[in-house]
Amino acid sequence: MIQPHAAPSSLTRRSFIALLPPTAALLLAACSGAGGATSTGAGGQLIAKPAENVWPDIFWKSSPEVQEAYRYALANPQVLQYMPCFCGCVNQGHRSNKDCYIQEMRPDGSVVVEPMSFG
Repeated sequence: MIQPHAAPSSLTRRSFIALLPPTAALLLAACSGAGGATSTGAGGQLIAKPAENVWPDIFWKSSPEVQEAYRYALANPQVLQYMPCFCGCVNQGHRSNKDCYIQEMRPDGSVVVEPMSFG
């Protein structure tokens, strides 16, 4: 008798390989420069609500590639947390490529985005 198996809860090798090309593009976009964005939230924070397609003004002024990088980052932080960043942002306290895009994920679904990757 064949036993049904549960869906894997972790990233499989096939999934990881499939995510490499978009993640590579994301890494390149993150290392494109340091941002000097205007704030849209309290305390100078850039707030996004991806589920509602609400983004800070600088997002809409960015290239389609940068917009896609932010969309990918906010949708896949569990992938980016394992990817190191090589552009020197570790000096700013970043631990992974996730930190190049996300400062804080809030319980209400909003996200404080990191402006450095807007370039």
